[in-house]
Amino acid sequence: MYFFLGNLSFLEICYTTTIVPKMLRSFLTVREVILFMDCVAQLYSFGSLAVTECLLLSVMSYDRYLAICHPLSYVSVMNFKFCLQLAAGCWITGFLTPIAMIVLAFTLPFCGSNEIGHFFCDFMPLLKLSCSDTRLVEFLSFTVSACVTLVPFLLTLTSYYRIILTIRRIPSKIGKQKAFSTCSSHLLVVSIFYGTIIIVYGAPVGNQSPALNKAFSLLYTVISPMCNPLIYSLRNKEVKAALRKVGRKTITFLMKSDVS
Repeated sequence: MYFFLGNLSFLEICYTTTIVPKMLRSFLTVREVILFMDCVAQLYSFGSLAVTECLLLSVMSYDRYLAICHPLSYVSVMNFKFCLQLAAGCWITGFLTPIAMIVLAFTLPFCGSNEIGHFFCDFMPLLKLSCSDTRLVEFLSFTVSACVTLVPFLLTLTSYYRIILTIRRIPSKIGKQKAFSTCSSHLLVVSIFYGTIIIVYGAPVGNQSPALNKAFSLLYTVISPMCNPLIYSLRNKEVKAALRKVGRKTITFLMKSDVS
């Protein structure tokens, strides 16, 4: 579990580094210019990391499935070599998948406005700047997005379906709570990430609201990676104890302030 969490943490550092610095500069300036090749690099990096995260979250759900449903064979199956192969497969697939879409998108003629209606070079807002027929690229984008989003999502759902069936068969209440606690953090992260991804990229370009698109994009590109360390840390007993200690000190300080 911690091996995959390490991969997820590194991925989200790269994820936010790709988008947040340029986004903050855009907020601080009236008009922020991005060069054509920088836009290509940002879109490719973002797309690759998003696909990698979809696959990595699915692999993490499979890891939790084995740990809960097949605990006796977990150590022999999820050995370091197999974990390394799974992680490498996620990264390699992630960085190969967007290439065709990127090449097709940036070979389109852009002869109208050069203002992107977004806080980063996202695929859908870029297509709206093209003055040619983008239906083929839209169809390819929708197909690829559906494959890299829905297939891992369905695998994740299958893993959790089997996990829930196994937890229900555990006789003791404490045993059920312990089993569920091992996957609750991952389940919350999956719900936030896949929910926003499907809303943004699951609908055709013409049916999307620009304002909602930006809001949901902000959720999975900035807010979700920021919350994930906190979500996973709350499973740690030491972190919980530290938070309770801070809470007690804060309450004591506020009570003393009221008295004085």
